[in-house]
Amino acid sequence: MIMIRKFQYITAFWIVVATITLSQIACEKDITVDLAQPEIKLVVEGYINPGGPAYVFISRTNAFFAPVDSISLLNSTEKNALVIVSDGIISDTLVAPVPGIGYFYISPNMLGEVGKTYTLRIHTQDGKTATSVTSIPVPVALDSIWFKPRSEGDTLGYTWAKITDPPASGNNFRWFAKRLGKDDDYIAPSGSAFNDKFFNGLTFEFAYNRGSVPNSTAEDDNNEEEGAFKIGDTIVVKFASITKDSYDFWRAAETQSSSNGNPFGSPATLKSNIKGGIGIWEGFSYTLDTTVAQ
Repeated sequence: MIMIRKFQYITAFWIVVATITLSQIACEKDITVDLAQPEIKLVVEGYINPGGPAYVFISRTNAFFAPVDSISLLNSTEKNALVIVSDGIISDTLVAPVPGIGYFYISPNMLGEVGKTYTLRIHTQDGKTATSVTSIPVPVALDSIWFKPRSEGDTLGYTWAKITDPPASGNNFRWFAKRLGKDDDYIAPSGSAFNDKFFNGLTFEFAYNRGSVPNSTAEDDNNEEEGAFKIGDTIVVKFASITKDSYDFWRAAETQSSSNGNPFGSPATLKSNIKGGIGIWEGFSYTLDTTVAQ
């Protein structure tokens, strides 16, 4: 009798499960959601530094689910824009080396100077405008840099530096490094931007890991050497003094990048200094230091 009742309970259970499953299948239907078309905005990334020309990259935003291919990327570049940079006395019209593509614009005459303020103005053929203002801060040099292994006998390690922060508060910095013969350009690691909020006027030591190009397929970016320098590397550190606007932008950008794809990550809003668009118009100065990992 007990076995019969047990069988009846089991049978009843599976009948209930089957009923619920069939009812869910019967109720399912495809739903099409019409997403609102986002406002298309100008995307600006521009720089000026001492002794160097102003250069600006200009494109436009795309919808989140828009196709990403060579044609769509080419269509998002801004062609035939009027781009002007002024220091308050002299104005220079930037030119596009490849007019058919646009996107990259560079100053043919103006070179940056420490302490000067620069206004950027962009006018597109369809009437969009974007403006921004930045200045070039006084560079702050590192006292020294050196390589230090992660542990005794390890061939991999990080680059260390010593800095004496100026007594005036509000200094903002960004760290880049390049391995001669291995890296094509200076690379900023995660957390590259920092300020003197907690060490104003102090002398202290700090370290940085090796950065990598996004989506790098290089072998040393995908094995045990990832994020580390190696004994024998010649390391050039580019230590940049940046504005508060630049610090806010890069901190938010790096936070957003580090949480990309993480469902538990907090969204970070980019703090742009571009009026009429998004992005950054950045004045910066820098010093270079070299060390050999040994």
